[in-house]
Amino acid sequence: MGKAGQSSGKVAAEALAPAPTRRVPRPLSPLREHLRDTFWFTPTVGLVGAVVGAVGVLLVDEAYVGWLQESGDYGTVASLTKIADDARTIVSTVGSAMLTFIGVVFSISLVALQMASGQFSPRVVRLYVRSRITKCAFAVFLATFLFALLVQASYEGETDPRKVTTVPVFSSGMCVLLVLVSLGLFIAYVNSTLRLMRVSHVIDRINRESMRVLDRHARGGGPGPGADALPPAGSEIVHRGRAGVLRDVHIARLVRVARRHGVVLRLIPRIGDYVVPGTPVLAVHGGHRPPPPRALRYTVSVGVERTFHQDVGFGLRQLSDIAQRALSPAVNDPTTAVQCLDRIVQFLAAVAHRPLGALCHCDRAGTVRLVQDLPGWTDLVDLGLTEIRRCAVTSPQVTRRMMAGLDDLWALVPAGRRQPVERHRALLAQAVARTVPEAAERAFALVPDRQGIG
Repeated sequence: MGKAGQSSGKVAAEALAPAPTRRVPRPLSPLREHLRDTFWFTPTVGLVGAVVGAVGVLLVDEAYVGWLQESGDYGTVASLTKIADDARTIVSTVGSAMLTFIGVVFSISLVALQMASGQFSPRVVRLYVRSRITKCAFAVFLATFLFALLVQASYEGETDPRKVTTVPVFSSGMCVLLVLVSLGLFIAYVNSTLRLMRVSHVIDRINRESMRVLDRHARGGGPGPGADALPPAGSEIVHRGRAGVLRDVHIARLVRVARRHGVVLRLIPRIGDYVVPGTPVLAVHGGHRPPPPRALRYTVSVGVERTFHQDVGFGLRQLSDIAQRALSPAVNDPTTAVQCLDRIVQFLAAVAHRPLGALCHCDRAGTVRLVQDLPGWTDLVDLGLTEIRRCAVTSPQVTRRMMAGLDDLWALVPAGRRQPVERHRALLAQAVARTVPEAAERAFALVPDRQGIG
């Protein structure tokens, strides 16, 4: 944690007055992301929708039969009763077979998930949890099962057209429609699961999530003053909850609290750090008195694992893990490591000209109210390349791809950011020189090649 600077009030005021064109943080953003990281919400909504839909359609059936009886059209009622009796077999079959279908499908999926986590990295399991197709398929399967049970329970034993109160005709048709939708979702689900078992698609998915994080930061905030440009810190807010990984913070609520009390809040740990109770998490700059702890309740989210929501480096962490596992002697898959390097170089090239370090969030007046520390350029380069470089010295395919990536980054980044790139290039050459005894092999391993070895 950096110490607060001793700059004057005028300088601090100028530093805290950026352009008012930044987007105000959305208040429901953390809640939406946390629900996406759970697997219970969408199936629960599907079950509630099945109950509401079944009640609504059965009421329509009852109203339609009542209207026919009031019109004296008992012949149509008798015909509908026969149709419903024929459809009862279909509904019963759907109700008995759907639950078995759900158990078989998701048992196979759990086995596939275990194999994928062992092959790639345990951290890629969250891709399956966040998959919209998987959640929608599970929700529709359960909804179809519950809907069929409710419709089956609505059948009456009365066959007299004058005494019958309801004939589940529309509800039986809706049940058949749900079965057709379930079959379509099952095809999409199998296709999505097979794609997530292929390493190329997993790596590409991680890279796209990382790019979304960059775009979200670019829209939600911008570069601003660091700790030295802020007014002196008057107090610190410590973490009172459970220990865990700092997943994200409720930016909109923190900005609102800071504006109400006329202060600037600075997030001390980075997103992804492990915090324990008593750890300072927020520094209060300026103002006459800090916000009360009650106002900052539920603004810091702590969990058991990192997420993409506000974590810039989490994508590089996963790509590095996959590459290291691929380069281990047990797996020995350098092509996967090369694919990871492709995305790492792409990510680093995307942030090559972006301001890094402090990310500032403004209120509606354009005044900075929250300062969030981000990894710097050197931090991101080290995160993406260090561990792969140490594991790649015996694989010329990977060293050649890394040399090509370092050359590309050296040409793309500004002159002030070339030092980490040059350092990794020199360290890679030294490691190859120590490990590979033959001069010809060393020269071959250090030739830049964007495909590794074709």
